Amino acid sequence: MTKARLLRLSVVLVSIFMILLIIVYWDNVGTAHFYLHTSFSRPHSSGAIPGITAGEGWETLPDVDEFLAKLLSSSLKRNSSVPRKTEQLLVQGSSKPVVSNLEENVRGYDWSVHNDKTSLDQEKLQIERQRTLREFCANSSLAFPTKERSFDDIPNYELNHLIVDDRHGIIYCYVPKVACTNWKRVMIVLSESLLDQGVPYRNPLDIPREHVHNTSTHLTFNKFWRRYGKFSRHLMKIKLKKYTKFLFVRDPFVRLISAFRSKFELENEEFYQRFAIPMLKLYSNHTNLPTSVKEAFEAGLRVSFSDFIQYLLDPRTEKMVPFNEHWRQIYRLCHPCQIDYDFIGKLETLDEDAAYLLQLLKVDRLLHFPPSYRNRTASSWEDNWFAKIPLAWRQQLYKLYEADFVLFGYPKPENLLKD
Repeated sequence: MTKARLLRLSVVLVSIFMILLIIVYWDNVGTAHFYLHTSFSRPHSSGAIPGITAGEGWETLPDVDEFLAKLLSSSLKRNSSVPRKTEQLLVQGSSKPVVSNLEENVRGYDWSVHNDKTSLDQEKLQIERQRTLREFCANSSLAFPTKERSFDDIPNYELNHLIVDDRHGIIYCYVPKVACTNWKRVMIVLSESLLDQGVPYRNPLDIPREHVHNTSTHLTFNKFWRRYGKFSRHLMKIKLKKYTKFLFVRDPFVRLISAFRSKFELENEEFYQRFAIPMLKLYSNHTNLPTSVKEAFEAGLRVSFSDFIQYLLDPRTEKMVPFNEHWRQIYRLCHPCQIDYDFIGKLETLDEDAAYLLQLLKVDRLLHFPPSYRNRTASSWEDNWFAKIPLAWRQQLYKLYEADFVLFGYPKPENLLKD
């Protein structure tokens, strides 16, 4: 009887082990669904970044997490000498920057030489930014939606901005209108997730914009459920503990101006249909609007900045559909009170921060961060853009984005909030 029980127990354990092996195997060969090829690499030490406390070691993980971690590590050793299978997405490469997109043609690139010898003390700057973020996440005086929930409470669809590079142990949370196009290009080069005629891209600017923003190009946390099922959260937590996590932020009001410029001042058919037509009807009392953005622009029918602000403040907006990612608050995109970021970059110091980050990640010899746009929306424009916006609206708008101002150390724009 005892032998029979031991036999049944052995069969169960072997079955579980085989299921886990299949999951790991599927991670390596089942990526065709995403036009990706990722492989598990050695965990990247977060302790390499000055001022950062190293994450917990493998030994502190829960039993299931520890078992999965060891299993994944052993899988790496087996596969390290075997060429990885890749999915090819055929696109024509170029040695010149890709500027076929209208927005990039309008803006242009700034190819001026930047001084690498910056006066910024990057190490102290990072310590201060992280200290500010952690203090206000723990401060009960700052309240905003979703602040108190745990990582497990975040639904999968809200984790779609967390891009994972398993080759270098990096997680990047992208924020639209904060250099995210070029950071996505960097992640594609590092993860080798996109091929040009069978060869991974080496120059970020060679990657066409339409492929950069194609969701199939990137491995993001919200895809884990389809790949790992009930083990997805365990694997997310392992990667969050062991990988280097970073994001880039921007003054919230300037980010809104930038979003308005790119989505409503340029001919954008998608945003005209989804957002401009409703705004023009609701806030400008227009009827019988043209069916295309080209016809609307020719007729002089454009969304005003005032229309856009009314749309953001209208309580009906969020009830109908959540904010679009281009103007959704950063705390809703990247969950900074639930995820302990190792590096916080700012668009205002993009060149210095990007160079420092690539150095810390030990990939600065592989690539350089692409140059900035020449006419990037500047903080000095705020007064002009908000001059015709009523004071009450400005005050409401600040409350709507207050958490982003406070968490990321941006000063309250007092000049816009007082008569």
